[in-house]
Amino acid sequence: MKRILTIQDISCFGKCSITIALPVISAMGVESAVLPTAVLSTHTMFTDYRKKDLTDTLLPFAEQWKDNGITFDAIYTGYLGTPDAAEAAVKVVEMLRRDDTLLFVDPVIGDHGKPYAGIGREYTACLDRLASMADHIVPNITEACLMTGSEYRAEYDQEYIDGLAREICRSGARSCVVTGVSFAQNTTGFYGFDKRAGKAFSYQNSKIEASYHGTGDLFASTAVGALVLGMSPDKAFRTAADFTALTIAETMRRSEDRRFGICFETVLPALLGMLEENLKK
Repeated sequence: MKRILTIQDISCFGKCSITIALPVISAMGVESAVLPTAVLSTHTMFTDYRKKDLTDTLLPFAEQWKDNGITFDAIYTGYLGTPDAAEAAVKVVEMLRRDDTLLFVDPVIGDHGKPYAGIGREYTACLDRLASMADHIVPNITEACLMTGSEYRAEYDQEYIDGLAREICRSGARSCVVTGVSFAQNTTGFYGFDKRAGKAFSYQNSKIEASYHGTGDLFASTAVGALVLGMSPDKAFRTAADFTALTIAETMRRSEDRRFGICFETVLPALLGMLEENLKK
């Protein structure tokens, strides 16, 4: 069985990070190991949340796995939270990664043109190191700008997005997929550049006018699972985009409190159908 290690936080309530990655990757038929950077009572959209930092456990846990010969087909990093945790994640990757281990990086450092609280140069320097080693990195437009020092634009064209993706690949990443890209008023999707293949690929589906916490985690978790199962990058990211859109529509239909996150559980059977169809082609 294929095995993915994900390094990010656990929010005990409010679906995001590991509480999305673990069930989604497992449902895809891939073993999911977790290395939590912190445990939070809820995700950060709730007020007065509680947090227990686990940075000091990251390297000892990884060392014990290495001593026991535990290996991973992919390492997937998400929200790391602090510069110390980001630095530890870099060391874990360096310790556990084999020549054939896929490294999938979701930067999670900002949105809507601004960095998240606590994201400074020390933190982004660690992200730069992860990006330089990554097989696939999936920044949104804000994150791509922060990582390249580019001016953020709320309005853009394909040339602008292509430039961001190629610049990140110049840092060492094999593939950069910029998410949340909209080239027409009623569509949204992604735009990617594969440095090894020397070509771009993109996908747009119908835009749903809603925003939910955790959709980026769902996209990334689905994509890395599909890649480990042997799907081509283009198909893997298309599958992730379609499943994310389906989940948003399902969540809107259920009219849940937006803080509670996306209702991916009820549409997991549809994801398995997407996988079966795309893996056959």
